[in-house]
Amino acid sequence: MGRTRTYGWEDPEVPARAAGAMAGLEFLREVQAGRLPGAPLGQTLDFALDEVEHGRAVFSLLPGEEHYNPIGSMHGGVFATLLDSAAGCAVQSTLPLGMAYTSLDLTVKFLRPVTVETGRVRAVGTVISAGRRTALAQAQLFDANDRLLAHATSSCMLFPLTG
Repeated sequence: MGRTRTYGWEDPEVPARAAGAMAGLEFLREVQAGRLPGAPLGQTLDFALDEVEHGRAVFSLLPGEEHYNPIGSMHGGVFATLLDSAAGCAVQSTLPLGMAYTSLDLTVKFLRPVTVETGRVRAVGTVISAGRRTALAQAQLFDANDRLLAHATSSCMLFPLTG
């Protein structure tokens, strides 16, 4: 009765080097277009960057059994990963060449369960406020009928890349 899933990923150093050589929006557009590999975690969970523009990023995932917790619905960590990715990449899309970010916190509110019957979900991240040292972003997780499944806010630290 066991199930298996096989996947692969690209060398994470390739996009990491590229991220330091491009403005955030340019980098994310290269990832979205497939000219640069995305994060290995995207392959692990099977989610993708679908849209990106200045201050906004959208990721999607088709829920599968491999995303389940022991009680038969999508694990909260998968929700959080999608929301963190959308919020963080929304911030990244605003950064100039030579700047980077890291998440300082993530607050998630789970509103509805997600199962394989839910169908494709999408996490929409937007920047609420951006300063010189920190940015605040939000992300919302929706089903195909635009029902809100979860909501998150994230504070991000902005910093210059070194050498």
